[in-house]
Amino acid sequence: MVATLKTAEQTDAERDFRLALEQFQGLLPQAAINGMQPMGPATVYTALVTVWLLVYQRLQAGTTLMDAVAELVQTSPDYLPKNRRVREQTLSSNTGAYSRARTRLNPQVTPWLASHIYDKLVAASPPSLMDRRAFILDGTTIPLAPTKALQAAFPPASNQHGASVWPIAHWLVAHELESGCAILPEIGAMYGPQAESEIDLTKKILRRLPAKSIVLADRNFGVFAVAHAAVQSGHYLLFRLTQPRFKALLRRAKPLASEGQGQRRWQLTWKPSKKDRKSHPELAADASVEAILHEVVISPTLTLWLVTTLPCTCTMLADLYGRRQDVETDIRNLKVTLNTEQIQAKSVDTLHKEIAASIIAYNLVIQIRRLAAKRVGVKPRRLSFTGTWSAVRIILLAPMSWDADKWCQQFALTLRVAGQRKLPNRPGRHFPRKAHTRRNKSTTQYKKTPPDTK
Repeated sequence: MVATLKTAEQTDAERDFRLALEQFQGLLPQAAINGMQPMGPATVYTALVTVWLLVYQRLQAGTTLMDAVAELVQTSPDYLPKNRRVREQTLSSNTGAYSRARTRLNPQVTPWLASHIYDKLVAASPPSLMDRRAFILDGTTIPLAPTKALQAAFPPASNQHGASVWPIAHWLVAHELESGCAILPEIGAMYGPQAESEIDLTKKILRRLPAKSIVLADRNFGVFAVAHAAVQSGHYLLFRLTQPRFKALLRRAKPLASEGQGQRRWQLTWKPSKKDRKSHPELAADASVEAILHEVVISPTLTLWLVTTLPCTCTMLADLYGRRQDVETDIRNLKVTLNTEQIQAKSVDTLHKEIAASIIAYNLVIQIRRLAAKRVGVKPRRLSFTGTWSAVRIILLAPMSWDADKWCQQFALTLRVAGQRKLPNRPGRHFPRKAHTRRNKSTTQYKKTPPDTK
């Protein structure tokens, strides 16, 4: 009887593993990728090979082209085309062919694959609230290589002493709340005549979210233009407001019944102010948003002023908004852990390919984390992204020539190790927010040797 139970458990475990493996492998449709850019039979760096090496570089936190080509030559993976150089193992380890392949890669391939993986992940994740998916919006910037092409597209910052040399790209990111998976960010110039504000980038990204999503955002987004854009795109909003803006809106709001001590709410027909119309002349004459204002006292030193179109209680909204800080961790994982803030691309075209490859790499780690979390029965965000990434990089991407059985063993080991890397659960602990030490963002990544003072 005991042996029968063990056999049944092993069968279930094997079935779950096979399903997990199929789900992971299904994220990279080889035929579809190569079909977007067909090449001759003698081509080694096909679309699939080129995209995978771009992703591999980001999974290795931005390793060099030389390291990526060396890994390809050493492992000779199954997805390489079956031509003479591959069969005879005479493929060059120089980076010239790969560099040219990156340049000629169809610019539509990496965005399509990033969207494909994102769609698969979102479909497999449960909704956050009321059968709706919540997305956290936030903005960030990254410095780029100081080339003329990038300086023209993303002008550097300037002050009274003149312009800097580092181009600055402005990102607007949207991360799904439950899984942490990311859609392709909206990217624009931070400075210069073509600069795009967070509001401009937000309007673009809202059109790409699934229908009837919940949009969470901090006080920078708590303005009429963003709220109206969210409603017009068919989404629900939950924004934090500054205290002055909240008080200004209260003058046009009608009080509703209180839900409890420290919880008050008002019905609001939010209309644009004169300043809003001056900044956004495209707003219609009858533009308005039907919303509810909430004042939620969390502690003697913290009060949340929220505006929402969700029919939820103050407590539910405060709990949901309390998870907004997850996006800051997600951005850190994308920029710091995967080292996306050190992208070495020298042209605008290659930059967009590398950004898409970075999102693909990030979401592949998210998929491993999701599968590992399912096996140990916890929510994906309960597992460390950095711990999962480390398992992927050290175990699954180790430079060895594995057969299919060995790769499956390593995949299983990766899931097991990732499932053990849980974030500490310490209820009641609170640490005040503080500014971290600024990281060196120079694209050289090296500090200059101090002059000899002898």
